[in-house]
Amino acid sequence: MSDGTRPAQDVSGWAVGIAVFAGTLMIVLGVFHAIQGLVALLNDDFYVQLPNYTFEYDLTSWGWIHLILGALIAVAGFAVLGGAVWARAVGIALAGLSAIANFLWLPYYPVWSVVAIGLAVATIWGLAMYRSS
Repeated sequence: MSDGTRPAQDVSGWAVGIAVFAGTLMIVLGVFHAIQGLVALLNDDFYVQLPNYTFEYDLTSWGWIHLILGALIAVAGFAVLGGAVWARAVGIALAGLSAIANFLWLPYYPVWSVVAIGLAVATIWGLAMYRSS
């Protein structure tokens, strides 16, 4: 007898592992963004500002951008770990925004920006590779 629901499917261990990897990476990336934003908000002198950079913004603005983006990424990461289907799409979009924000942040903190871009790309890969069957 059919009650209109789909039968439960076994999820492969690889799919679960990749989802846990991506969700955890999103939480870590979100926390790093938030810390980066807090430092920009609380201590403007920590970051060196280069003159004549095309994407020059006030460090307070960057601080808020990183803080809000970090909080959103971390929340979506917890949702991925909770199994929310919508969180994968949101996570890919937020990780893409993270990569763009860190590209624009390159002159302020170049080594960390490159590392954060790598983490964002790894997050996108993990979320895109997840298959439930």
